[in-house]
Amino acid sequence: MAPLQIVWFKRDLRVMDHQPLLQACRLGPVLPLVVVEPPLWGQPDASARQWAFCAESLEELRLALAGLGQPLVVRIGAVEQVLERARRHFGVAGLWSHEETGNGWTYERDLRVARWAQGHSIPWVEIPQFGVIRRLGSRQGWARRWEARMAEPIGPPPAALPPLAGLDPGPIPSAQDLNLAEDPCPGRQRGGRPQGLAELESFLLARGARYHRELSSPTTAFDSCSRLSPHLAWGTLSLREVVQRCRQRRDDLKRMPPPDRGDWGRALRGFEERLHWHCHFIQKLESQPDLEFRELHPLTAGLARSDPARLAAWAEGRTGLPFVDACMRALHATGWINFRMRAMLMSVASHHLELPWRDSGLHLARLFVDYEPGIHWCQCQMQSGTTGINTIRIYNPIKQGQEHDPAGVFIRQWLPELRAVPLVYLHEPWTLPLITQQRLGCVLGLDYPQPIVEPAAAARQARDRLWARRRQPGFRERADAILQQHGSRRSSPRTRSGGQRRRASRAAPPSQGAIQLGLDWEGIEASSTSLTLETP
Repeated sequence: MAPLQIVWFKRDLRVMDHQPLLQACRLGPVLPLVVVEPPLWGQPDASARQWAFCAESLEELRLALAGLGQPLVVRIGAVEQVLERARRHFGVAGLWSHEETGNGWTYERDLRVARWAQGHSIPWVEIPQFGVIRRLGSRQGWARRWEARMAEPIGPPPAALPPLAGLDPGPIPSAQDLNLAEDPCPGRQRGGRPQGLAELESFLLARGARYHRELSSPTTAFDSCSRLSPHLAWGTLSLREVVQRCRQRRDDLKRMPPPDRGDWGRALRGFEERLHWHCHFIQKLESQPDLEFRELHPLTAGLARSDPARLAAWAEGRTGLPFVDACMRALHATGWINFRMRAMLMSVASHHLELPWRDSGLHLARLFVDYEPGIHWCQCQMQSGTTGINTIRIYNPIKQGQEHDPAGVFIRQWLPELRAVPLVYLHEPWTLPLITQQRLGCVLGLDYPQPIVEPAAAARQARDRLWARRRQPGFRERADAILQQHGSRRSSPRTRSGGQRRRASRAAPPSQGAIQLGLDWEGIEASSTSLTLETP
């Protein structure tokens, strides 16, 4: 047998639009390989719910590859050791994979693999998977390059894979095999490409009609959001095919009579904008890997302090702030919550509870089935005020509940202990007279916690802390440098409304031109829609 072309699958668990697989097949026999790395799954941002989704996706991938002639081969261990065994047994002519912007552990792992490949004169071809650009020198023109990537043809699966005789495909390990803690998540989405395609079509043809209106409230977002984020995070769908399918749907709608279009145009424009932001944030981690661990603006370090009791109360949904606790419990049970609620949870942890963003961020990472390190850690820092370039935004958890769960449906669904509380008290149950609490069987401090902080006072203190840092000498200069490195550039400032241009010009130094503050809070979030980046 000729030396093998090894296609190393990572977070790209599909055969469609998989350029490493397609190109490797043109050069010789292919070994489609997944290496399950126990140390990776032992990292503090990993969880059994994530592995369950991944394992289901691996099963589907194995079936798809078997249909082409060679099933997926699964091995457990260190990647460079698995590759070395393949080199000695078969010979390796080339290693192929997509580029990955993962967590710090995978970054160091890829450096080791690169040294192994270089040491054996084996070419390792890494191909971009979406719009993130490796070794990016400047953000200028980044949006145009993203568009070019998304416009590339969607690659078909290979016509066939020659079978590798006598090669045991290997078992897909269980969560127990990886020593992952028990992690019940009854509402978790199922992994695999067929499930991702079904979500995409149901969103574009039915569920997404009111996306732009219903993505902000957890009472509607579970149905009206695309729910594609875990499939994009694990690569059962490619971002390119989602973008192109969305645009095809928009073109189809234009040919319909106006009464049949409904409000689909606005809905899909809003969705596509969030697909742009997907890569914008991952690009930040690609360009500065240490932002997973260190404050983007160094003068914001030390804003918070570790408090295990507060962290546990927040993490378990028992802060005594009903809307916050309901969102956390829903996330525990489903592995997903809409973006505005993610932002609120992080804001409350960082500002009201003064918890370090890394501590609360790790808890959320484990709960998110769709955990994408680049998006996640950028957002953790943004919501915590540690980027230095974004408008300070401290969510009012009471107001958020009143606006996005006005009838208390979501709170009552996830906090059964409060179901008997009248709506007028539901968002602030501590205002309920004690005698009424006793009559309803919901005594604060017994059946449901007293609030862990007084929200308004805690928000004022947090705002004072943040502004004290921003007034320090040198803060603005460092923020300007961060903005120059990480701020997004629109292809033309004329694409924004006059109001957005005025706000951007006030926020950025004159020399920045069309730079937009990382996430344009004033221009987008201040509207009645949602945060710019919705987990699709």
